[in-house]
Amino acid sequence: MAYLSEYKLLNMGFKSLGRNVKVSEKASVYDCEQIEIGDDSRIDDFCVVSGKVKIGSNVHITPQCLIAGGEPGLVIKDFVALAYGVKVFTQSDDYSGETLTNSTIPQKYKREFKKQIVINKHVIIGAGSIIMPGVTIGVGAAVGANSLLLKPIREWVIVAGSPAKEIGKRKKNLLELEELYLSERNK
Repeated sequence: MAYLSEYKLLNMGFKSLGRNVKVSEKASVYDCEQIEIGDDSRIDDFCVVSGKVKIGSNVHITPQCLIAGGEPGLVIKDFVALAYGVKVFTQSDDYSGETLTNSTIPQKYKREFKKQIVINKHVIIGAGSIIMPGVTIGVGAAVGANSLLLKPIREWVIVAGSPAKEIGKRKKNLLELEELYLSERNK
């Protein structure tokens, strides 16, 4: 995978950019002035990232993900992984038929639901999952592939399905590994 050079990244005008950030040459990144990316994070091929987005450190956004921060914004905290094809939407049209929909329609003729999304530390989101506006995912939660997230997810649980439901608990052993990793990295 070919990544943009540090020179190109610095000239894109990000709100902030950490150390050792990798963004694929094949990714599409819009609204850079609203985007923050932390140390050692990576955005892979064919991803689209736009709007108000804050990405923490050691975050991996794998190929074909759509990250739409829109106006309300998206916060992705440290040590998060979004598997292939994850889609994150902070804005959605009203599907009831009471209003018009889509981006070509003036705002006065439509009703959009807009709400911030927060993906907390140590979350892993399985391939093909969709996260809708207003969802907060608790620390350490794991989301199974092809899940639809419509409501908040508690800490250290495993969820799956459409809509997602709790199916188990996640172990916290990774917290010890985080400490070890950070102590070695900061030497």
